[in-house]
Amino acid sequence: MYRTEPVESYYTGWLDRPHGHRLYLEQSGNPNGIPVLMCHGGPGGGSSPFQRTLFDPQQYRIVLFDQRGCGQSTPFACISHNTTAELIGDIEAIRQLLGIEQWVVAGGSWGSTLALAYAQQYPERCLGLILRGIFLGRPEDIDWLYRPGGGASQLFPDYYADFFAPVAALKGLDILVAYQQLLQHPDAAIQLQAAKAWSLWEARVATLLPNTAMRDGALEPESALPLARIENHYFLHHCFLRPNQLLEDVAQVKHLPCYIVHGRYDSVCKMENAWSLHQTWPDSVLTIVSNAGHSASETGISRALYDASLLLARRLGDPC
Repeated sequence: MYRTEPVESYYTGWLDRPHGHRLYLEQSGNPNGIPVLMCHGGPGGGSSPFQRTLFDPQQYRIVLFDQRGCGQSTPFACISHNTTAELIGDIEAIRQLLGIEQWVVAGGSWGSTLALAYAQQYPERCLGLILRGIFLGRPEDIDWLYRPGGGASQLFPDYYADFFAPVAALKGLDILVAYQQLLQHPDAAIQLQAAKAWSLWEARVATLLPNTAMRDGALEPESALPLARIENHYFLHHCFLRPNQLLEDVAQVKHLPCYIVHGRYDSVCKMENAWSLHQTWPDSVLTIVSNAGHSASETGISRALYDASLLLARRLGDPC
């Protein structure tokens, strides 16, 4: 039965990684269940107890972690030695630490990018995938959300004006380069002001209907700064992926079951992303939620993800 209250974690721990990074991780659900790793969004968004509600805790051993520089991981908002390849290495290190032979890999938004990239590199370690709000990391996907003339800026011109305001004086610079100058400025107050504008833009467009709590949370320094700094870092480097890498490498994972959930009115990650992935991976199961945008917190999205976890558990068989 779907539950809106998260189960308690039965394990929390830390994993020391090269170059001073320390990762927070936790486990909840059934210790003898199907292992599932949840990759949070952003990059830089951090994990949350809510993510435990997306899987049946009686059937799944739920593993959450905070990626480099965000959540409870340290150093805070750090972009040094923070790349997709290093995150994939972190995931493998977590799997080995926890003694897991194979697991389901799940993720939403940027988490779908990371889950796909990991699975394509380590398909033998994966039982299947559950993906939400597909972000393929292509130049056009970054342009859609951040650059003037992108789709989101035309859907929400008033919100985009607020997003653009902090860099308006930096004429002649690409908007991501301009934000980089502010987010890496020596003055912490300038960093935070830019981070709040960046984070608020995303929160405003992430749900079909306005979500006041999400917008208020976006302005908290402990969430805004790592989200903005790390996202800006990744998107300036094209997510450290080859152009169209995730679609070109689907052949590596086509044999695995995959469930895709995407909101019909997703303005952060356009629905074409999910459609293109599904067309490239015909055996995947695509659920389009007709009354939702991007956020996993929207009821239709969270229920569809939970239902996907049940369907995948049935395909994999009872682990107990």
